[in-house]
Amino acid sequence: MEDFDVAALAAYLHITPDQVYKLVKQDKLPARRVGGDFRFSEAEIHHWLEDRIGISDDQQLQKVEAALHRSAPEHPTWALTEFCSVDRIAVPMNSRTRGSAIRDMCQLATEGGLMWDAPAMAEAVLAREDLHPTALDNGVAMLHPRRPQASILADSVIALGVTPQPLAFAGGGQLTDIFFLICSYDDAMHLRILARLSRVISSPDFLSSLRGATSPGQAHYLLGEAERPLLEANG
Repeated sequence: MEDFDVAALAAYLHITPDQVYKLVKQDKLPARRVGGDFRFSEAEIHHWLEDRIGISDDQQLQKVEAALHRSAPEHPTWALTEFCSVDRIAVPMNSRTRGSAIRDMCQLATEGGLMWDAPAMAEAVLAREDLHPTALDNGVAMLHPRRPQASILADSVIALGVTPQPLAFAGGGQLTDIFFLICSYDDAMHLRILARLSRVISSPDFLSSLRGATSPGQAHYLLGEAERPLLEANG
């Protein structure tokens, strides 16, 4: 991980240096002073972007996706269904507790051989959940480790599980029945997947249709159909 200076961060976020300074002065960007100028930790900037994705509407998410796409031209086109194959989908997933849901999702992600240490991933995901739960008000949890676990991944992987009954997954009585696990090979791909998935789960009727799915194949089809308009819009 390397630090950004103001110019490098402005280029990465596709904003002007003056806008970077403005965000810093408003305490909206994690920054520190080094030798009289600002420096920005790449890891902290990725976490800042992750938080922004979590509170953005579809129009804002589209802008975030576009910025991330420009910063990673080596991956011009991709689809969620490429990372979330049918064998990494459990419908139904018969987990009954928070811990078993995390373990079951991580085991599911090993299908296909691109992720090979389910216990290590489960430990990293649980640490992230203890720090800041990923469960949303709509009954979806987007599980992921705080940092990419590249040592146990050959490529980015997504798993999907739908439980027959909602689980008490987060505090405050939050109930969750749809679980996505994002195992990204690097920070940039993690943010791109998170932004795309955030847009997909807000698609009209997608979650209700997914809750009615009776097989992994049907869930995979629904995911692809919900993502298709976004792919077509990206050209």
